[in-house]
Amino acid sequence: MFVAGLTSLVLLGLINVNFACDDHSHDHGHHARRATPSVQLAPPSRPLEWGDINIIHTTDTHGWLLGHQKASFPEPNYSGDFGDFASFVSHMKNIAHKGGVDLLLVDSGDLHDGTGLVDGFPQGGVDAHDANEFFKMLPYDVLAIGNHELYIYANALDMHKNFAPRFNGRYLSSNVNITVADKHGNLVDVPVGSRFAKFKTTHGRRVTALGVLYDFTDNDRNTTVQKVEDMVKERWFAEAIQEEPDLFLLAGHMPVANDNWPAVFNAVRAVHPHTPIIILGGHTHIRDCVQFDSRSMALESGRYLETLGWMSMKLDKKGSTNDLQFSRRYLDPNRVTYEYHTQTSDMKFDTPQGSKITRGLQTLSEKFNLSLKFGTAPRDLTLQQSPYPSDGSLLTEFIEKAVPTALAVNNTRANIPNIIITNSGSQRFDIYTGAFTRNDQFTVSPFTDAFLFIPNVPLSAASKVLPALNDAGSNQRRTIEELEKREKEMYARGEVEHRYRAWLESMSKRGEAMDAKAENLTLGYVTQDSCPGVGDDTLHKPLTFFNVPDFIGSKTPDVPDDTPIDLVFVDFIGSQLLEILNSVQTDKQYTQSDVAQYSPILANAVWGIYAQAAWN
Repeated sequence: MFVAGLTSLVLLGLINVNFACDDHSHDHGHHARRATPSVQLAPPSRPLEWGDINIIHTTDTHGWLLGHQKASFPEPNYSGDFGDFASFVSHMKNIAHKGGVDLLLVDSGDLHDGTGLVDGFPQGGVDAHDANEFFKMLPYDVLAIGNHELYIYANALDMHKNFAPRFNGRYLSSNVNITVADKHGNLVDVPVGSRFAKFKTTHGRRVTALGVLYDFTDNDRNTTVQKVEDMVKERWFAEAIQEEPDLFLLAGHMPVANDNWPAVFNAVRAVHPHTPIIILGGHTHIRDCVQFDSRSMALESGRYLETLGWMSMKLDKKGSTNDLQFSRRYLDPNRVTYEYHTQTSDMKFDTPQGSKITRGLQTLSEKFNLSLKFGTAPRDLTLQQSPYPSDGSLLTEFIEKAVPTALAVNNTRANIPNIIITNSGSQRFDIYTGAFTRNDQFTVSPFTDAFLFIPNVPLSAASKVLPALNDAGSNQRRTIEELEKREKEMYARGEVEHRYRAWLESMSKRGEAMDAKAENLTLGYVTQDSCPGVGDDTLHKPLTFFNVPDFIGSKTPDVPDDTPIDLVFVDFIGSQLLEILNSVQTDKQYTQSDVAQYSPILANAVWGIYAQAAWN
């Protein structure tokens, strides 16, 4: 197995790096300016295994191109920015060239929604349009569309008109269409990108690639997502896979386990029983790997530039039916990782293009005013590392303090008792001690959910809604089938927190059984998947995990049960809440006509308003 000279690299223990911002007033983009505090990062545990075909995989980046800038672990593990990543890719391409092997760069979607770089655009702009310019600067071989590209038509149109053309047919949307006007002004349905791609690698290996989206249902009007099981029955699909390549590369925004990859895999296998198949999935934000047979591997590479996926495959003779040799690895994206695997020093690591991207990210951050400081968070507030409710729980702070504070601003109904309910999945990231900036506001709560309300709901009924939503009410009559149906509907609309949290919980439980040696490890991901060997590149001990409810609510007002109150909720859960409200009382059948806007303030503005009021 080719190891590109890395076997001579000796582990030197902990490598010291400096980064993170202690204020809102300096350079977020360039690694040299990450001045304080100083932390130590462990290097990778071993060199990468190289094969004939090697892949670096990104997915679910959601705008985290500045890297993770906070000092509390595990954030330092992911401190490399997109410029650092570009330099890493360049060095790895050089290693592949010298070794006479192929290295492909693949992304599996969800470039939108998640940080200020994508969501902080000024009025009249388009989400992620500016940040995507940095993706265009990297030599991606294949990219697939994600569900977050489809919530808003303007975003999908931008991908179709301005992003896909840069990649010359390699931005793939096998089962996703968009309605646009043709040159004659007629409306036509066309793929957002391309249905499939066929190309040769640097060393002449023939690749047939697809880009598949899971069965997503919450796409905007004038976009269409075809079910995966229907896509594989299409004539174009049969024609695309008819000719045998050296390998099939099935990229897509779909988890490698517990979804529809088998439908695609089996359709290919029906025509080509032994051709190598590589699957690169995404969407559920976890590190995962499965093998559907001995001549294939499927990899999912986390989220938020917290993970880079690595896969290698050693090819054998055409017509062989022997087991193929694969490897996979989950890399922590930081400069220690990058310098270790490229055998470079800090002074020689940065490439001109990487430095240009880092400077460009800083310029965009300044353009969007992402360093604007709202206040200073007095302590870490985490989603799952503290129990709910508790002082360390972000969800507690959000629903009991932040939301009531923000929604009371210029609100004529502020003095009317209320209960406020939202889904816990609306909060996407932790808050760390120190400056709370405009960028932090977007990373923690990126969704533009509107706050609606139903007036004059008796407290006796309103107080039953939250427990019923969480399936804990004493009058709960819903069946298991109804619960499963609801979860499937939420998943189809894009909700992934169930799966991500289950993964974190299983990780935490394994951590309880780790031996004393683990005490010397830093906090981070500890992966157990279905592929042979250890997948994590750098060894860690897992974070503690506490379960949180699917829905959270403000404190119940101290008024008599028959008091009419405002029942406030985010629009994302509106249909569910109406259904539940009608199930916990029979005095009135509530409909959409009873629903009105509660405040013009959107969910993604709540933390900034609260921080200004409470953290100064």
